[in-house]
Amino acid sequence: MAPIIIETRDISRMYRMGNETIHALRSVTITINKGEYVAFMGPSGSGKSTLMNIIGCLDTPSGGQYILNGKDVSNMTDNELAEVRNKEIGFVFQTFNLLPRSSALENVALPLVYAGYKKSVREEKALQVLASVGLGDRAKHKPNELSGGQRQRVAIARALINDPSIILADEPTGNLDTKTSYEIMELFENLHAKGNTIIMVTHEEDIAKYAHRIVRLRDGLVESDIVNTEVTTHSNQTASKN
Repeated sequence: MAPIIIETRDISRMYRMGNETIHALRSVTITINKGEYVAFMGPSGSGKSTLMNIIGCLDTPSGGQYILNGKDVSNMTDNELAEVRNKEIGFVFQTFNLLPRSSALENVALPLVYAGYKKSVREEKALQVLASVGLGDRAKHKPNELSGGQRQRVAIARALINDPSIILADEPTGNLDTKTSYEIMELFENLHAKGNTIIMVTHEEDIAKYAHRIVRLRDGLVESDIVNTEVTTHSNQTASKN
């Protein structure tokens, strides 16, 4: 059995809006093992993005505990959370979040700047990771010189640069056409096969089916948590088109 990498214990998240209290999460308890590929699904307002933000150490719970890699991060300071994010978590966003004036290489190497690596090491490692996502020949290109799919590959390479414990992908195909979406999901498939732990938020059923486990949320609660017995792969996606 793989070790537990993520454990939430009765976590809740409340927000105050004027005189109203919004319960974004209500007593959510889940465990995710190292090497799992999990999709969070649910309608708008279900709590899936709030749960991802807490797991990604971008937010803290109002109640309960969050254990990441054996560390209780529920009550860490902002500086402590920032250090955990940089070391443990790789983020992939729907909007790519690339620096427009920087090359693909510079965008990918950016987390290594914060980690204190010297320039030659940063560039060497960034080139290796770009090559691993099929963009070794696009290192000097700026984001506006790349297609949407290539920009998302740069974002994935940046997420991988620090060898994170977890890759968090928030609607990673939301801004891509169908063909490119499947190409990006093939890349995630390959990353998972190499042992990466992947957690993805998506509202698209066909994208969620690439995950091996689907957690559905509604009204801040886990509605269902099931193993996906019909995992979509690139090979069967290709077969269905032919």
